[in-house]
Amino acid sequence: MKNLIRKDNEAIAIGKNVRVSPRKASIVLDTIRGKRASDALNILKFSKRGIAVDIRKILNSAVANAENNHQLDIDILKVSEAYCGKGMVMKRWRARAKGRPGKINKFLSNITIKVAETQNDKEESK
Repeated sequence: MKNLIRKDNEAIAIGKNVRVSPRKASIVLDTIRGKRASDALNILKFSKRGIAVDIRKILNSAVANAENNHQLDIDILKVSEAYCGKGMVMKRWRARAKGRPGKINKFLSNITIKVAETQNDKEESK
């Protein structure tokens, strides 16, 4: 299990066993990494990818954690880290020729999003 060390100015949300392959999820996560939280939510809202809906829920959860649990200012939050890893694999089979099974792997992902207040944003908002 990965050791998640939280700093004072960041909040974390983790979505476990999301039904998408890590390869597809990382494409969407690359688009929001390093952006402000409000901009990232807009990008996900208008994305054509299906996984963007689930990633948006996880990002909303991270913003809510920052506001309610850590008393951070949500207007200056940035997506500091957004990554996904392999979850479990559902193994299925399908009938093929001569009574043999064809293997089907359905991949799941663990998606982690960290949002953080940055000092540069605090100075700009004043």
